[in-house]
Amino acid sequence: MRTKIKIFIDFLMTIIQSRKMIGSMVVNDFRVKYASSALGIIWAFIQPTVQILVLIFVFTVGFRSGATDSGVPFALFLICGLVPWNFFADAVTNGSNSLVEYSYLVKKVVFRTSILPIVKSLSSLIVHSVFIILIFIVALCFGYLPTIYTIQILYYLPCLLLYIIGINWLTSALAAFFRDISQLINVIMQLFVWLTPIMWQTSMIKDIYFGIGSFKISLLTVFKINPMYYIVDGYRDAFTGSTWFWEKPFWTLYFLAASSIFFVMGATIFHNLRPHFSDVL
Repeated sequence: MRTKIKIFIDFLMTIIQSRKMIGSMVVNDFRVKYASSALGIIWAFIQPTVQILVLIFVFTVGFRSGATDSGVPFALFLICGLVPWNFFADAVTNGSNSLVEYSYLVKKVVFRTSILPIVKSLSSLIVHSVFIILIFIVALCFGYLPTIYTIQILYYLPCLLLYIIGINWLTSALAAFFRDISQLINVIMQLFVWLTPIMWQTSMIKDIYFGIGSFKISLLTVFKINPMYYIVDGYRDAFTGSTWFWEKPFWTLYFLAASSIFFVMGATIFHNLRPHFSDVL
């Protein structure tokens, strides 16, 4: 236990001591990613924007989903779920490849490899910040002005970032040895985008229960085990709801515990495998 605590503290100190390097690498990573294309960084916003517009058209025009059960316009409901999900998917997908992509830095003895997954996470955060502004604009178009509840975005965003960094430490360390990890992550993302209430409402499954004998559990509870459920629901509370995160004490504690476990587990595995990275990359 003491060893894990020491590893955790060492990782936090590394982040603090390397904050200037992390900042410059984030900006450089974001620029280099689109440097060879004619439109440059504009491509970072085109794909998610097109995805959002297509899905809004499909669900509001094709399926005629005008509003949710709570009266929130479905277009706003959808974008509040897609924006945090796209950040999560992009950050984890890129973060898992961070050691492979920066293998020339990993082989440098003095370089702190633990900051690479963080760099990828924060690089995706740049795009996400712009799309948070987009949520504000869309909300205003539908008559939803910022309220005191909107300040919760300053809680949910760091929570999501903590969760992402922990996953990226874990997956990037494993991907250095097993390159199929990246493909597996893509499959998992395609699956969980539908297991998270982004394009559907929880009212569709709230009355469904299953179990054996007297033991019964709701399908909704099973879906809530996914930590991204908490984040997506939290973003909607921030922009369209009237619920504080502390009014959901059980799921708040569950998410903080789950993300902390991923953070500590990712840091520990990364630390244990780090001496072997230069041999396999």
